[in-house]
Amino acid sequence: MSRNINIRDEEILLLGLCRLTFNAELKVMLKALAEGTIDWKYFATLANDHGVAALIYHNLQRLDFLDLVTKDSAVSLKNSMMMNLCRNTVNLRAAGEVISLLNHNRVNSVLIKGLALEITVYGNKGLRQMTDADMLIPEDKWRDAQKTLISAGYKSGQVKSVFHRMIQADTGKHLPTLEKNGFLLDLHLDLFGRKRPFLTKMLLDTAEEAEIMGLKTKIPRVPFFFLYLIRHLYMHELNNESQLRLYTDLVVLLEKHGDEILTADLLTMAHDAGLSEVLARKLEPVRDLWGMSFPVWVNDFINKWYSPASINDFVYFLKSPKGNPPKDKARIYKMNVSEIPGLCRKILYVLGDLFPTVRFMKNRYRCKSALKAVLYYPHRWGKLWYLMKRVQGTGGAVHDN
Repeated sequence: MSRNINIRDEEILLLGLCRLTFNAELKVMLKALAEGTIDWKYFATLANDHGVAALIYHNLQRLDFLDLVTKDSAVSLKNSMMMNLCRNTVNLRAAGEVISLLNHNRVNSVLIKGLALEITVYGNKGLRQMTDADMLIPEDKWRDAQKTLISAGYKSGQVKSVFHRMIQADTGKHLPTLEKNGFLLDLHLDLFGRKRPFLTKMLLDTAEEAEIMGLKTKIPRVPFFFLYLIRHLYMHELNNESQLRLYTDLVVLLEKHGDEILTADLLTMAHDAGLSEVLARKLEPVRDLWGMSFPVWVNDFINKWYSPASINDFVYFLKSPKGNPPKDKARIYKMNVSEIPGLCRKILYVLGDLFPTVRFMKNRYRCKSALKAVLYYPHRWGKLWYLMKRVQGTGGAVHDN
């Protein structure tokens, strides 16, 4: 692991524990760090902020480091793990119900993100923290899926406006969140952007069988899954809402399936997805900070896209995962609009942002009365006008890479 940048021992220890396999040399290095002058309160806070507290406690226990941790921090980390184990158990049972309902109504589904990783890579031990479940379904089946689940007692989250309701399958990262008894479910129709539907179709068509709560389900093949997680991480970073757990997903997948992932096909798929530079930038900290070894041709690929600021940017994110506003809202907005198919749908999307429902405005601006919420409409129009002017000023399409 690199020590040539301004990174604290607590942060190096945290990175070192965000994995599932430890060789003898790494164990010695991590123990030496843990035995040093560690601010365990800062360490535990950082683990919680990055959504890796459950995994960290598991690994501290597994490596016999808990005696080195202050009592309060050890209790905090343990509580996080126990709460996550309970939450994941509930989510797994609820996801099993959803899969059964969808299967019965002939709607194919593929588990993605947290739950898929939990049952296949993390070992179903409550180590992968998550707040909801995510599934990919065929685009032509979304109405059937929604109807089936709403009939079973699920409630659909609000749509921002009547205009967005008309194009809800074409906007956002997923359909409005479905909720039942505290269980949150996001149904996705696209994973790689509307301009590249062939990649999502390939992921759907090649998904492999897995089992959840005794039911057969599907998960993405590892190379597709890895590339999707790269894009998912990138999209979170655009909004400055990422966590170390998303990098950890990449690390544990590479630990377990590196030979399947690191092939020439990965670079071809990344190019087709417009993610070549993004892939290189996400592999760089995995190599330079986690110390993971890559073949020469992978290192050459990473170095091709080298940016002097990239590791320092990562370290800043490591130290400060919360409360950072997006760097370029105009770019994000332009990307969202550019992904919507057809001029008419693009116009409806913008109109929906200009004229959201009063209910949305009350929630967005924390207003108790409808009248007060209405007064915020001019404020919203001004912000959107500013964004649109910035979008026009950037010129050209914004690509993922």
